[in-house]
Amino acid sequence: MMVTTASSNKKELPKGLWNKCKKCEQIIFQKDFEENFMVCPKCGYYVRLSAKDRIKLLVDEKSFKETNAKLKPVDVIGFPGYKEKKESYTTNDAILTGEAKINSIKVMIAAMDFGFMGGSMGAVVGEKVVRLIEDAIAKKLPVIIVSASGGARMQEGILSLMQMAKTSAALSKLSEEGLPYISVLTDPTTGGVAASFAMLGDIIVAEPNTLIGFAGPRVIEQTIRQQLPKGFQLSEFLLKHGMVDIVVERKNLKDTLTKILKFFVKK
Repeated sequence: MMVTTASSNKKELPKGLWNKCKKCEQIIFQKDFEENFMVCPKCGYYVRLSAKDRIKLLVDEKSFKETNAKLKPVDVIGFPGYKEKKESYTTNDAILTGEAKINSIKVMIAAMDFGFMGGSMGAVVGEKVVRLIEDAIAKKLPVIIVSASGGARMQEGILSLMQMAKTSAALSKLSEEGLPYISVLTDPTTGGVAASFAMLGDIIVAEPNTLIGFAGPRVIEQTIRQQLPKGFQLSEFLLKHGMVDIVVERKNLKDTLTKILKFFVKK
């Protein structure tokens, strides 16, 4: 005799049909999430995007041509577990770089990926940023870098910290050539990335509620033994205090970048 249970009659929903918001925990139809640019339509929570999704969001269809795709990090100092860690990802490192068009305007663009070791900056990230800037100088194109990072990669020691000076020096050369650099800050932009190329833009754009800073709020409170103001280090706070030029909703980001580029790029 076969016994039919409630669980055996239960139909499983197709995977990828629904998405649970990490903030409000509402179950949202995945299509609604995607149509709202991966921002929760209930509470406004911003889902972190991969570098590929970020590029897809910002540039014209089929215009992106990746550069330096084969660069991979090397375990130079023999940090325990680093080799296995970096090889567990499907992408080579925490940044994607290339040439593209934004509403028909040519740019050199990079997008960081927080999904790869917290978007940490090691030698490869620094090298790809510098090569991107060098290509921009050679082709006389503006640079856009979308940051999403926890900071310098501790597994590469001093080599990771060297990238702060290296990328900053390259941006100085870009400025000398009179070429614009637009920095886009997404959640989070912290540590060595915030202390170098992320905060050096001619125009600094940020998404809403983005955590931006060198050390985190908890570390600062423990150091100075004071309670920080509400919203400290969020993009809106930095806008109010002159550290960010504009806070833009994700759905308007491409159009905003287009307006900025048209101001700088004279045809």
